[in-house]
Amino acid sequence: MGSAFQTIGLFGKYQDPTVGTVINELTRYLQARAIKVFLDEATAAGIAAPLAPALPHGRLEEEIDLAVIVGGDGTMLNVARALSAYEVPMLGVNLGRLGFLTDIPADGMNQELGRILQGDFESEERFLLHAEIMRGGKIVYGSNALNDVIIGKGELSRLIEFETLVNGEFVNSMRADGIIVATPTGSTAYALSAGGPIIAPTLDAIVLVPICPHTLSARPIVIGNDSITEVVITGSRRHAAHITFDGQVSYSLDQNDRIYVRRAETPIHLVHPSNRNHFEVLRQKLRWGERLGDD
Repeated sequence: MGSAFQTIGLFGKYQDPTVGTVINELTRYLQARAIKVFLDEATAAGIAAPLAPALPHGRLEEEIDLAVIVGGDGTMLNVARALSAYEVPMLGVNLGRLGFLTDIPADGMNQELGRILQGDFESEERFLLHAEIMRGGKIVYGSNALNDVIIGKGELSRLIEFETLVNGEFVNSMRADGIIVATPTGSTAYALSAGGPIIAPTLDAIVLVPICPHTLSARPIVIGNDSITEVVITGSRRHAAHITFDGQVSYSLDQNDRIYVRRAETPIHLVHPSNRNHFEVLRQKLRWGERLGDD
């Protein structure tokens, strides 16, 4: 029986001394099944004796029909932003703590991967956010995020002041530590810690979550994912606020900057084991109570 995927790219957690062993084990497993394997160039650079050739960003994505990411959710977020323009399906092997996105445990990866290669898997589409910063009438920076776009305070512990608009309509003004604009994927990340709701990954929704607002009336708001959120920095000193994308990329903000956040044009595609259950994942990762049985 042929494999559902013929050419696989392997991406590992950067600067992790343990990831090389897992990458090489996966390489041997896949090559034994006559599957062509390439390594992400940055991943290969951190492995003493890689067993597959490395390709640079851009060429690698054009060669592979599946990306296997070895690490935690942070590694998956980083790779997802890079792969989103290529629409390459992604599968995560978890070496981290929570693993909402990287849902295959490393100690059972060969068995799970074997079933997936035989076509026993589910594919799920997730949308990303795209944010742009307008300063003086010009776009000065833009990037994508799978989890969230966060407008927050800088190094000093001072509240920032901003206005929020949705589709051009004024929503509120606020003094707070910031605001989180999150996808359903990101609703279990920082947005959850800030008091936001858990949104099912299949919903076409975006959640706006204030961070430590200076008023008790400020609450999270859920909007459609076809909406455009605009945040205007109104009362903060130069570089007193900044914007981050998935907590990994940052850019300083100035007073009167306008940040526009909308759904990105191209989604990502996640590959999961066919027996994956979203609520079971939540119970396990968030340590919810077990279902009570009959006495």
